[in-house]
Amino acid sequence: MTVPSAATGASTQTDTVETDLPSRLDRLPWGRFHMLIVFALGVTWLLDGLEVTLAGSVASALKTSPTLHFSNADVGLAGSAYIAGAVLGALGFGWLTDRLGRRKLFFITLTLYLAATAATACSWNLASFLLFRFLTGAGIGGEYTAINSTIQEFTPARVRGWTDLGINGTFWVGAGIGATGSLVLLDPQLLPPDWGWRACFFIGAVLALGILPMRIWVPESPRWLLTHGERDEARTIVEGIEARFRREGHTLSDDGFKRLKLRARDHTPLSEVFATLFVVHRRRALVGLSLMTAQAFFYNAIFFTYALVLTDFYHVPGDHVGWYLLPFALGNFLGPLVLGRLFDVIGRRKMIATTYVLSGILLTVSGWMFAQQWFDVVTQTIAWMVIFFFASAAASSAYLTVSESFPLEIRALAIAVFYAFGTALGGIIGPAFFGQLIDTHRRSEVFTGYVVGSLLMIAAGVIAAIWGVDAERKSLESVATPLSAVVDES
Repeated sequence: MTVPSAATGASTQTDTVETDLPSRLDRLPWGRFHMLIVFALGVTWLLDGLEVTLAGSVASALKTSPTLHFSNADVGLAGSAYIAGAVLGALGFGWLTDRLGRRKLFFITLTLYLAATAATACSWNLASFLLFRFLTGAGIGGEYTAINSTIQEFTPARVRGWTDLGINGTFWVGAGIGATGSLVLLDPQLLPPDWGWRACFFIGAVLALGILPMRIWVPESPRWLLTHGERDEARTIVEGIEARFRREGHTLSDDGFKRLKLRARDHTPLSEVFATLFVVHRRRALVGLSLMTAQAFFYNAIFFTYALVLTDFYHVPGDHVGWYLLPFALGNFLGPLVLGRLFDVIGRRKMIATTYVLSGILLTVSGWMFAQQWFDVVTQTIAWMVIFFFASAAASSAYLTVSESFPLEIRALAIAVFYAFGTALGGIIGPAFFGQLIDTHRRSEVFTGYVVGSLLMIAAGVIAAIWGVDAERKSLESVATPLSAVVDES
């Protein structure tokens, strides 16, 4: 039997660690440290929102560009290239994040994004544009795995749902920045037609350049360090965070901590990863895959072709598309912010099922009204605002679900696997599929696509209601026992 050290809470045995550090992180009040995590890491969602919005906002400019001359199909293909990059980036960087650590990877992925989005602005033909969009997506996909796992592992359990959804909602702050930037930079009175869209893509590079230094302040996840035998470094980080809270005037309890015994490992074999995901936790895997696939199709199919609907069916000038994206982005941002706390209070399963099913029903109804030509461009925008107020919270809850439902040692790769599978099934197909439907110039064909997205959302909501995990206000270790946990049989 091992003897824990009173000072460190860690075992003196070399291959096991007995610790209360996760419990100490969960008992912290919300403070400036957590806001630092939100700003330095949550920017990933803002950047993705920026990129996706720019892809839609500059669609018309890309079609009229003297250099590129894109068709609607080319615009859809560019969207699919971005998503394909995100899928492969998530898988590759997700594996590295669990193996090498969260901190190393969130520097690498942000740097890749910065370079690739700047290169997109310099594209000279379809092939170069597709390549740089692919690499931009790879950086964002890798960001998701490193960032979501880090945020989960630092956030107190009682506010994990609201925090996660709120951070995911900043996607729409990025969307607003992209829409505003496109309104200014695509104005032919300001910049020549072939310069405006290029300037738009530099927005992301500038934002990333400003955020990169902030990440120096974010430490490695103590939970990750514990599973890799770095107990002293993990303890130092947690004690430093606690000292910071005490200096800010907080009184921290030192009683009632749950202790956890872990056997250190330097990596987890892929065979164990997939056995854990698809055998031990196969129901959770079904829920995660369903949620990610449905929201990916729902969002990517509609949002990547948003500008095409406005220009082709409502005859909105390409340089005015941003005016309609701004209220749409506002509805999406408010959804997770307003509804997020209910995921911690009412519970995960009830709220996930409600937001998914309601989103699907509302899209079907509004899609039918669109097919009947009952909307003008203003009422269409209002309908999308209402739908995506709920759909945004639903989509954010998918990332929350896959990042808290699986063991610590494979968390980043689990996020990557479900993001990749869901996005590949729902996201790569969606933009190209809807691009083809819009090219028919028939509202009934576009409505068919909306029905497909609605059915996927409703089905995912039902699956979550039946097999979802009640993870609200529980520690990550309670929701999913670490693979390295040791049961003391003495």
